[in-house]
Amino acid sequence: MNAYQWPAGVQPPMAEKAPKEFIAHGDKRIDDYYWLNQREDPKVLDYLKAENTYLDAMMGGTKELREKLFNEMKGRIKEKDESLPYKDNGYWYYARFEEGKQYPMYCRKKETLEAPEEIMLDQNKLAEGFPYYSIGGRAVSDNNELLAYTVDSVGRRIYGLRIKNLVTGITYPENITNVDGGYIVWAADNKTIFYVKKDVTTLLGYQVWRHELGTDPSKDVMVFEEKDNRFYIGAYRTKSKKYMVIWSSMNQVSTEYRLLEANNPTGSFKVFEPRKENFQYSIEHFNDKFYIRTDLMAPNFRLMETPETKTGVANWKEVIPHRKDVYISNLLVFNNHLVLGEVKDALNQLRVINLTSHQDYYITFPEAVYAAFPNINPDYNTNMLRLSYTSMTTPVSIYDFNMDTQQRELKKQTEVLGGFNKEEYTAERLWATVRDGVKVPISLVYKKGIKKDGSNPLLLYAYGSYGSSMSPSFNSNIISLLNRGFIYAIAHVRGGQEMGRPWYDQGHLFNKKNTFFDFIDCGEFLIKEKYTVKEHLYANGGSAGGLLMGAIVNYRPDLWHGVVADVPFVDVITTMSDPSIPLTTGEYKEWGNPAVEKEYFYMKSYSPYDNVEKKAYPNMLVTTGLHDSQVQYFEPAKWVAKLRELKTDNNKLFFKTNMEAGHGGSSGRFDYLKEVAWRYAFFLALEDKTE
Repeated sequence: MNAYQWPAGVQPPMAEKAPKEFIAHGDKRIDDYYWLNQREDPKVLDYLKAENTYLDAMMGGTKELREKLFNEMKGRIKEKDESLPYKDNGYWYYARFEEGKQYPMYCRKKETLEAPEEIMLDQNKLAEGFPYYSIGGRAVSDNNELLAYTVDSVGRRIYGLRIKNLVTGITYPENITNVDGGYIVWAADNKTIFYVKKDVTTLLGYQVWRHELGTDPSKDVMVFEEKDNRFYIGAYRTKSKKYMVIWSSMNQVSTEYRLLEANNPTGSFKVFEPRKENFQYSIEHFNDKFYIRTDLMAPNFRLMETPETKTGVANWKEVIPHRKDVYISNLLVFNNHLVLGEVKDALNQLRVINLTSHQDYYITFPEAVYAAFPNINPDYNTNMLRLSYTSMTTPVSIYDFNMDTQQRELKKQTEVLGGFNKEEYTAERLWATVRDGVKVPISLVYKKGIKKDGSNPLLLYAYGSYGSSMSPSFNSNIISLLNRGFIYAIAHVRGGQEMGRPWYDQGHLFNKKNTFFDFIDCGEFLIKEKYTVKEHLYANGGSAGGLLMGAIVNYRPDLWHGVVADVPFVDVITTMSDPSIPLTTGEYKEWGNPAVEKEYFYMKSYSPYDNVEKKAYPNMLVTTGLHDSQVQYFEPAKWVAKLRELKTDNNKLFFKTNMEAGHGGSSGRFDYLKEVAWRYAFFLALEDKTE
């Protein structure tokens, strides 16, 4: 195999410097590249395009490899496919893809799967003429005649709300703008809909409005406004259909719920239990009571219940007590069963409780390292649980599980084409003892037959923020690396909740550096155990995981041969100091508030942008989207510019901007694979692999 030949003499763009001074708590920072935050400035756009041109020139020789990778990954996808239908209120709902099409068609059939198909939305037709097109939420009225749905045609996650008559096929003229895409709630009268309004500057949902079908949206009525900009909000209908719910949540710190009976849409929402700092709860309605999942004197959460007429905390009674080694992650209610999602030793478990006999059991699974979650379960009056099961070698498998007999039936397993055979691969779970003595789980997958002699390229991935746990699930794209000798590993670092709520508490605010050191120590562990060596060790993370990438290249630049930071949050202090930047205020409890001196200096001590130094850095590829709503494009742009100025090595530094997308990249099911192909080609070129 021929080694990849990097072109010689191609010069990277160098951003000009325009120093801007920031002073806080007597501390002065100089930001030479602050000017890059002017999205509409032609000079900024020219710089981003120049970086793309430089990347194209330097990696032009990987074009055939990228095409091959793209075709491999696309070739594993069954192009003509449909989701497993689920029944809700007399209709079977599903989405299906046609061969060669980028987007799904959302369909339904009445009562039986043999009934004629009704196409509710054909996203392919709707997306014609748009380089980006995303359908957010969809909700059908109680009489099954009206479909409300949201659309984003930019990638900024600011949606428009439309309503379609499923009987006549006509889309109503009202177009409600600037809404949150995920929260649409029909009242029981089949004409009233509730939605969440977004602030177009901060992109925070901050108001809930009521709209009546056929009326001018300018006459809509605001029913709730969140006054505290540290809280996110949303709305939904309970599974029992009796209540409409508005929730407010300060990330992993505080929650509050409001209720209104769905048959009384013009009534007033009533608070379930008032918010308090360091007090979280979530609710599920059941007959004449509510079940409550709460961290009240229970860091890993416990289960309570209360009469629906007496929702205050004084009336709550314990159903499942708190356990130090088990985190209750979610709750599902049926007419005779409760299903609890629990996490223990970085594995998801499903616990079924019979509400008549009060007996319980855990659903068993065949593999040692796996992920199992409830699937779509809208039916309240059933003893069948639909669940999803996957592992790093098993594609997503959907089962119908009889909660009385414990019999299960495989209804659908994602087909992986292209000759995939799961028996050719092995998954493992390792435990790395990190610098403070804590054991961090690592999930790995690789092709059978590799030798643990340190010669293998290894890609280590992590996220480690917001309490989000990274499940050891199947990813068909990774096969392209595994088949070329790579090991793929997930480090379940602190900042997630793989080991319960304390795992998160030990990885945010003043404990954030544990996330970075856990990842570094997992890399060292994999070298020590001869899975790889420094010269073949690669790292990848995105968004908050991109912050992780920024930190590890500052702390241990020598440990990694190559790093890909996708849409990375790297300018922590500047962003968190500006409440007008989208999502900032809602993140104070995750990262800190720079207005507080102690929090400011802790964040500054690890902020990747603020800690770039004159030293050697590893080979790096950094990506962003011009319309990114979560991490603004200018954070990675500034970071790359500063790295270019200060780094003392001859390693590669590339910056790729998708000029037509946002945080999630391209919207089509195939287009995003081109971005994955860039990432993989970067790793393979560094490995001198050209095929």
